[in-house]
Amino acid sequence: MINVKVKSNKGESSISLLRRFSKRVQGARILAKAKKIRFREREESPFVKKKNRLRNIEKRKRVEKMIKMGIPPKKKKRRF
Repeated sequence: MINVKVKSNKGESSISLLRRFSKRVQGARILAKAKKIRFREREESPFVKKKNRLRNIEKRKRVEKMIKMGIPPKKKKRRF
């Protein structure tokens, strides 16, 4: 783990010292690394991966069948 040290300069206020410390912490990417560890997502199990792949194959077959029949496939509306 990376430690960040900041010494106060002569006549420097505690607020500016804290600001310099915060900038160093951001520069060292300490908080980003901690959040990455804290909020990491689990890897999908092989069963779930297989299930998702099969679902995509079925969906693709359905769309191809609709196209052959001349029916345009429905498009999902995006929220943004």
